[in-house]
Amino acid sequence: MENIKEPDLLDMEFDLLKGSILGGKLKTYIWEDKPLNISDSEELKLVILKKEDKTLINDILKLKGQTPRVYRNTIFLLYPLDAERTGFLNTLKRKIAFENISKDQHLKLTNDQKKEVKDELKKLESPLKESVRRLYRMVAIPDKDGFKEKDLGIPTYGLIKGLDEELFEQLRLDGEILEKIAPIVLKEKYLIDKEYVSTEKLFQSTLKTPGEARPSNRNVLESGIIEGIQMGLFGLGELENENPKCIYFKGHATVSFTSREILIKDTICEEQKKEKEEIPEGEKVYGEESKQPASIVDDEGGKDEAKPIGKVSNQLSLKFKVPKGKVSGIMGVMNLLQSKFNTLEISLSAKDGSISQQEIDDKIAETFRQLNIDFDLD
Repeated sequence: MENIKEPDLLDMEFDLLKGSILGGKLKTYIWEDKPLNISDSEELKLVILKKEDKTLINDILKLKGQTPRVYRNTIFLLYPLDAERTGFLNTLKRKIAFENISKDQHLKLTNDQKKEVKDELKKLESPLKESVRRLYRMVAIPDKDGFKEKDLGIPTYGLIKGLDEELFEQLRLDGEILEKIAPIVLKEKYLIDKEYVSTEKLFQSTLKTPGEARPSNRNVLESGIIEGIQMGLFGLGELENENPKCIYFKGHATVSFTSREILIKDTICEEQKKEKEEIPEGEKVYGEESKQPASIVDDEGGKDEAKPIGKVSNQLSLKFKVPKGKVSGIMGVMNLLQSKFNTLEISLSAKDGSISQQEIDDKIAETFRQLNIDFDLD
């Protein structure tokens, strides 16, 4: 095995890498060391480096040739862990040695010897795939401070996926790549302190801002927006004279990601909807009592906030059944409790129905992950 040349080892390493890439979700570049050759586009990309090179990693993330890279958040880099190199090369050398024996016409092998060589080559197929995965396991992920590193660890025995497929799945589990965006996350992240946000800028920021969670494609964000509009978490409209005009709210919407298209805070859409539906003054029913809560008036005639009456509780425990269709009605109570207490812990039991495991994973667990809420699911 000592006679095996380095170019032969490199060729086989490249071929093994190429064979371990299934393609599909990540556009992949193998051993690319020129930032200019890596596209600057919206699609997610995987760059596999021949060796660890932090300077090259920074250059690829920040530049496309001599110009600044725009879509800095769309590139992931995979590179080898040096500690695994010796074991990997030994496996490669065994493979090449047995191949050379099987091809050597000058060797007079018996049928039993030929079968033994063939069997050895067959046995090496799985260890070779595993050794590639054990070697190429370090990932550089764009971050606000440049990039962060992740070790994929050793592969699960007997479970060999495509390198790109396994990396994509791990990044999805870590919340780096989103295949579904919970509408409540969009509301909490972009509309808590703002009246509206541009859909185009929102999408572009996930691809251009290092460290932001990235949708796997534009359709993921579009679906999250449409679902949020239908739920009434926010509306969709456009700027009219620099003011938000709500067009879609609590219904089906079409998202285009144009420059004037905006997501609008739900309270603004409610107000605009109410103005359209308001009964003309002459048609009001006289004598009807106001349903507005009575305000407390201070001694000087001004309104004052309600003051606590009686004892004050430092903690509160509630247990109740939520009638069908009343979930949204208790959200005001939840917001009140959160404004009064620093810690809210909720235990929820759902029964007399059914839900698929897919819905649990995609709609429940994924939402909590995106909101960074720890949870136990039984």
